[in-house]
Amino acid sequence: MSRCCHADLVFINTFINFFNICHFSVKIAPGAVVCVESEIKGDVTIGPRTVVHPKARIYAEAGPIIIGEGNLIEEQAFIRNSFPENIAPDAEDVEPKAMIIGTNNVFEVGCYSQAMKIGDNNVIESKAYVGRNVILTSGCIIGACCQVDTCELIPENTVIYGTDCLRRVQTERPQPQTLQLDFLMKILPNYHHLKKTTKISNTPMKN
Repeated sequence: MSRCCHADLVFINTFINFFNICHFSVKIAPGAVVCVESEIKGDVTIGPRTVVHPKARIYAEAGPIIIGEGNLIEEQAFIRNSFPENIAPDAEDVEPKAMIIGTNNVFEVGCYSQAMKIGDNNVIESKAYVGRNVILTSGCIIGACCQVDTCELIPENTVIYGTDCLRRVQTERPQPQTLQLDFLMKILPNYHHLKKTTKISNTPMKN
């Protein structure tokens, strides 16, 4: 009888630990607006004034994802910290690697980003794809439907556009979406339930 009670107690403690990990690994700073209909998995930190639309997905599978201040993540955008193709998810001795996203970035509808480092004031347009070996510096635009899956550091203010993924350098960075963020932060709570915020002592704002 005592063995059964002990086994039950172990099971309950294991379940509680699993519940805590699943539900408290997502940290949302006060001032962020994260819709309940968004799908967030793993160790994810979301900074203040960041807006996450319904149906957006953020998956921290191979390590944490740290998202800074003032980012806009639109519907069906997919941000994923996944394992490299040559590493199995259940492999031993694999060090978690953090994905760092800076400030004032825009992830437009249906884009897919696996980039491990993203600076500030970048725009990944609708249906664009950015691979995990790409480093976006700051002020870059990845045009609609463009696919960038190289192993490189994209220089500041680079614009990638068109069916051939042509490149040019613009003179100024994209402007922060301050007005749009202010509008969304007022409107979205009227039509969607929001995920609860948590106190974050040291939220990285820049990489």
